[in-house]
Amino acid sequence: MERYYQPEIECASQEQIRAWQSERLVKQVQNVWENVPMYRKRMEEKGLTPADIQSVDDLRKLPFIDKDDLRDQYPYGLLARPLKDCVRIQSTSGTTGRRVVAFYTQHDLDLWEDCCARAIVAAGGTNEDVCHVCYGYGLFTGGPGLNGGSHKVGCLTLPMSSGNTERQIQFMTDLGSTILCCTPSYAAYLAESILERGVRDQIKLKAGIFGAEAWTEEMRHDIEEKLGIKAYDIYGLTEISGPGVSFECSEQTGMHVNEDHFIAEIINPKTGEVLPEGEKGELVFTSITKEAFPLIRYRTRDICVLSRKKCSCGRTHVKMSKPLGRSDDMLIVKGVNVFPSQIETVLMNQGYAANYQIIVDRVNNSDTIEVQVEMTPEMFSDSLGAVAKKEKELVSGLKAMLGIYANVKLVNPKSIARSEGKAVRVVDKRNLYK
Repeated sequence: MERYYQPEIECASQEQIRAWQSERLVKQVQNVWENVPMYRKRMEEKGLTPADIQSVDDLRKLPFIDKDDLRDQYPYGLLARPLKDCVRIQSTSGTTGRRVVAFYTQHDLDLWEDCCARAIVAAGGTNEDVCHVCYGYGLFTGGPGLNGGSHKVGCLTLPMSSGNTERQIQFMTDLGSTILCCTPSYAAYLAESILERGVRDQIKLKAGIFGAEAWTEEMRHDIEEKLGIKAYDIYGLTEISGPGVSFECSEQTGMHVNEDHFIAEIINPKTGEVLPEGEKGELVFTSITKEAFPLIRYRTRDICVLSRKKCSCGRTHVKMSKPLGRSDDMLIVKGVNVFPSQIETVLMNQGYAANYQIIVDRVNNSDTIEVQVEMTPEMFSDSLGAVAKKEKELVSGLKAMLGIYANVKLVNPKSIARSEGKAVRVVDKRNLYK
């Protein structure tokens, strides 16, 4: 099997990309108009019919939808194909509300796996690689998506799922895993566990494909150093398809959006105004090839930047930056916008591992924020005075980054629960008072 690479698509001209998008958008709008009552109602409220959408330039005329709409339409309200044509569902965790269920035809699955295959190839994957997938399987999209993409590339695929770290490391060493696919927090945990067991020289990993949660450049470099790999970002949402909506190439200056399947926009999150290339705002996606569960102008709430700057890898699809935060779940503490990634940057710059938890509370009608950080094993033997000094240094660094005071508490190594899925970084106790 040859390397799974589609240069005629991934390196197409901007004119060709726009032509694909325009043709597919027109068909998709007609599809939802005919098959999804909510879309038809929303368009009629804006005085629109499918005839008003002739090209990608008309996309901004269409209304937005968001996760609340998906929850309100649960389970079948946004389905655009008969159930007999659907072969699978995937679902969000439901930790922030009613679950969102996404439906797939076989064609949808094939295209999704194509996108994930592109991500694996962009990370250097070939049919000679052993792809170790320890994203969760089941309803979560991470495992199934990378599993299918790995098959298309022709890799030997290890469908490990998450958990059972002893088994993960055993298979990694015995079978010679070369590409690791998981959340960045679990990659950090695996790296920590491998070093503790003294088996680093038995690991053959060359690349990692990490996503499903926010992570900083500092965390990337830490994982790369400990595992001896190149770490690549991958982005996706269950609502859109799953991982593989966009992915990093060797240049690592952003993630290429698979523009033959998705149209990306950046909007002002307050006004909905479409922003020009290079400006920071909320990411909005339209799926133009999805059959069963097509979303038009879906507000992701992720804050990022789009760029069409020429890429050294040769791919011409637009790049999105690593999400810089969220427009809906960023912390507002004492009137200041606080993103966990800012806190992680300070910690990593001062030599701490990415094992921390942010606790926000409200005491006497005033917000408080505490950052609990694991000490390194070397620090554990320090005197109380030395520990207090390090806490003050972190307080100072956080004040400079955030503009507000955050209490810092250094805790014992391994005292913060490790995550085998998405790391729980924030505990906002203020929600208890709402």
